[in-house]
Amino acid sequence: MDVDIWAWVGETQQQLSEAGNVGLAMALGDLPAQAYEGRYPQLDVMAPAIAQQAEALELPWLEFYARYWHLVGRVGDRAQGAVAIDDAEQLLAFAQREDVRDCPAAPAAVETLALAWANTDGSGYATERLETLAAVIEGLTPADPAYTGLVTQHVAALVDAGRPGDAVAYAESAVEALTGAGRQASWELGAESARALLAAGRAEDALSALQAAADFQADDPVAKARRDGVRRALILATLGRVAEAVDALPDLDVVGEHPRSWVEWSQAVRLLAGSSQITNTWQLGRVLRQWIDYFATMGGYRARVELALVAGELALARQGIWQARLLADLAESGTAELRDASGVAEQIAALRAAADATPEPEAPGPVEERVAYFDAADGHNADPERWAGWLAPLSGQDLETTRRHTTTLGYLGYPATGVDLYWKLLVDSGEVASAAPEDLAYLTTLLVEARQDERLEQFAAMLPHDQQHLALARLHSARERWQQALDEAEHALAAGAGLDARRLVSGAAQQLDDNARGAQVLAEIIDELTEEDVWRMIVMATSAEDWDTVRKGAAKIGMPIKSTEGPIEEEMGLIRVILPAPDGGQRQVLSIRTGPATARLALPQPRGMDYNAGDLVVFDPQLLEPVPDDPQEQQSFVPPFAAVRILRPGGYTSYFFDGAAPNESDWAEFTEVMAERGWPMWVYSDENYQITHPTTGEPLPGVFGWVAVPPDVSAVEVDALLDDATERWSHPLAWLDLAREVDVEVERHERIVKEYGL
Repeated sequence: MDVDIWAWVGETQQQLSEAGNVGLAMALGDLPAQAYEGRYPQLDVMAPAIAQQAEALELPWLEFYARYWHLVGRVGDRAQGAVAIDDAEQLLAFAQREDVRDCPAAPAAVETLALAWANTDGSGYATERLETLAAVIEGLTPADPAYTGLVTQHVAALVDAGRPGDAVAYAESAVEALTGAGRQASWELGAESARALLAAGRAEDALSALQAAADFQADDPVAKARRDGVRRALILATLGRVAEAVDALPDLDVVGEHPRSWVEWSQAVRLLAGSSQITNTWQLGRVLRQWIDYFATMGGYRARVELALVAGELALARQGIWQARLLADLAESGTAELRDASGVAEQIAALRAAADATPEPEAPGPVEERVAYFDAADGHNADPERWAGWLAPLSGQDLETTRRHTTTLGYLGYPATGVDLYWKLLVDSGEVASAAPEDLAYLTTLLVEARQDERLEQFAAMLPHDQQHLALARLHSARERWQQALDEAEHALAAGAGLDARRLVSGAAQQLDDNARGAQVLAEIIDELTEEDVWRMIVMATSAEDWDTVRKGAAKIGMPIKSTEGPIEEEMGLIRVILPAPDGGQRQVLSIRTGPATARLALPQPRGMDYNAGDLVVFDPQLLEPVPDDPQEQQSFVPPFAAVRILRPGGYTSYFFDGAAPNESDWAEFTEVMAERGWPMWVYSDENYQITHPTTGEPLPGVFGWVAVPPDVSAVEVDALLDDATERWSHPLAWLDLAREVDVEVERHERIVKEYGL
């Protein structure tokens, strides 16, 4: 979508700010960046919140804006399929409402639905995509903002329908129409034209088309370089230009967070895997298996099947025969979800035939000695994929072999296979009652990872009382059903399940905000706890203001505390506390550490924030950044920690000031006055901030920031002090919001703001 159509967003932001909704205004303009830059945790929180507030304010265009960008973040880079179709259909219905359909962006709702269909099963939904897109494109002109995105999706649908020649012709006519309207094609349209040419068997022309699109602007500029590299590598690999393809192909760590690129990247790797420049390893196989599971979860049915087939071929090239067979089975099971499975059965049969024809890798020793060989292997250099094959003959029969084999299978992404083997050994044999707790835990973990919840419940019913509740607690915890997890863990603890049960109780209690219970259950066995357990206990005890337990925990880890009773209030140096920002991002607030897990915020925050200077915050003592190795850097390093909660608000109020920067001596005197009164003050402007001289029009260095005052200081006192402290400055400072609040010299401050262009 052409983002120029959102020019009205700035005006909406201003209106919201003036109405006191600063947080919403800040978040509004950031949604497209959140979608394109992959800041999905922010997007998933902020977009629905903005849509909800827009609905309450009766601003339907704004609601469409928020819902559209949220969906773009889901069906775009995250490539969500079936799980997004209902939401895409609802957005389209919303866009057709009388009070929304005149929005210039409303037609783009069809684009999100087409993307959701394509992500689900591109070929299977090709007809619906073509019909739906054509109906909307027919009513548009190339000048319309949504035109380019819609015709790009039409080209993609033609390719998926098996009509690459028509797709090429359609793309050429769309580019011609855009040129005639004085507009340039997007990079996405050029790249889709290249894909059509490649599908038509015209790889050289595809490369030329992609090169021609290199200077086109992208609808998603953040993804352009990565997506161009993947497509270029696939085309070059098809042409047999291996060295160039390898150079063009983005590294795994570049594409790893971008599901939209996974299938095409894997296809390029398959073509290049025979070269010396691409290493086809078990680590690659493990990653591809994770990607397959992702698409299964997101309803990317065709991508799941295509990746399974590619991964199977790559596994065979590594002699991973057992894995190739499992991937063939997985692809076969996935065909039931495809609307069009043409040719898939033949590909699966070919993969199985190739597996049958591939020789097994030579084992390191006799079957009966492989556990010993496995235990003696170098854990860093051993190939778990090979070992999964070598241990298979006795797995499900011999306990020691099964333990190693199934945990290896789970590690490689095949927990369901491990479940079947462990089940055979423990359940089918009737040995559950006498099984060791570690084996029960192994099987429980595999069942959780395989998402076989009903089978896990069936398994739990066979276990002794303590293990039964422990298994169910693990299941509920993994599924984030915290109350059920707590109940089951408490039962397990009462039945004697031990430390594992205590950890589950503690974790669930913390999620349910019952920090006193979470800390208590660990404190009861403090001598048995690991350092990680102790820190978790300290955080929860701090949140519950159980200072005796905090002191016990501090003593356990060797952290000296001077006071012996009551709240811990000591100066332990500066830290950075990471807190949520109104736009869904994060703010780093310089703070004074006052205890093992507490800090007092030292910097004033803008109005409308949920925290301010003077607030006492509980933080997670796990460092978010490593301490630098360089001794000089260590001296200036201020450690960052994630905030957990506000323990006690300080009640401070912030006031904004803005104006021309004074000379150094005046500013030093001003900051000294603030410090003497204990009023935190912080300048948020930088050296680039400039204002306008009211008479000459020349730029002046500017300064703006916030000052925070404790609850026993009135707004009138703040106004009087600011007036006193700045009366001799060459240029006046403005604090318009404060002046309006106390109704003192409002017109003067309004004049300063206007004359200096603040």
